[in-house]
Amino acid sequence: MAMDEQDWKTFKQKLKSRTEIDLDLYKEPQMKRRIGNLVSRSEFDSFSGYFDHVAKNKDDFAEFIEYLTINVSEFFRTPDKFSKLETDVIPDLMKRSPKLNIWSAGCSIGAEPYSLAMILKEMTPNTRHRILASDLDIEILAKAKRGVYQDNEIKSMTPERIAKYFDKTADGKYAVKNEIKQCIEFKRHNLLKDPFEKGFDLILCRNVVIYFTEAAKDELYAHFFEALKPGGILFVGATEAILNFRRLGYTSYQPFFYQRPLE
Repeated sequence: MAMDEQDWKTFKQKLKSRTEIDLDLYKEPQMKRRIGNLVSRSEFDSFSGYFDHVAKNKDDFAEFIEYLTINVSEFFRTPDKFSKLETDVIPDLMKRSPKLNIWSAGCSIGAEPYSLAMILKEMTPNTRHRILASDLDIEILAKAKRGVYQDNEIKSMTPERIAKYFDKTADGKYAVKNEIKQCIEFKRHNLLKDPFEKGFDLILCRNVVIYFTEAAKDELYAHFFEALKPGGILFVGATEAILNFRRLGYTSYQPFFYQRPLE
């Protein structure tokens, strides 16, 4: 597909007007290549032509937004890091805040906040913590709220946890039990535009910023810093180490865990 700058600009404007997704805050070469591949596979010769086509059909448009926002997730993704949450991070945080205020930012299909709820249920069965789960994609949030998953999405879970926290559906899928679903507060939120709540003990933002510009990442991590309580921790993805964390005010708690210092 020929790359036309005016066509790309028109596409970005249409997308932002319809969805509030601002591609100027994403790395342009990567996003052009990713979206261009999709447009070519769909046999369109322009970005804006493809957008006009999918915008006419709700299901096609939802599928496009899901592709664009990279909604790939699974329960207990990177199990070694979740083990650190259980053994180190959460116990340390609960020394200061027995009832934790947690945000799963860019929660995708809900696997991450549900995984957290399971951990907390086991660690503190009689305590009601707050888990906020947010995402930009409304359709993906709807899937997260339904809480029904395929085999591959629970592959990192132990058989004991699967049996304890899921009901098997008639078509062979796995439905999260209500006792876990009730622990999560889902909300639509645009990380690059909307205001942030404050007072979080723990923020998870993993595998979300892969296509963000460096400036957008720095602004996001600065907002997360302000959203954390003193002593609060930001947990990022395994390929998203924050190299300039000191300049942003954080200290290193463990690899991929960054702490707002106590005041």
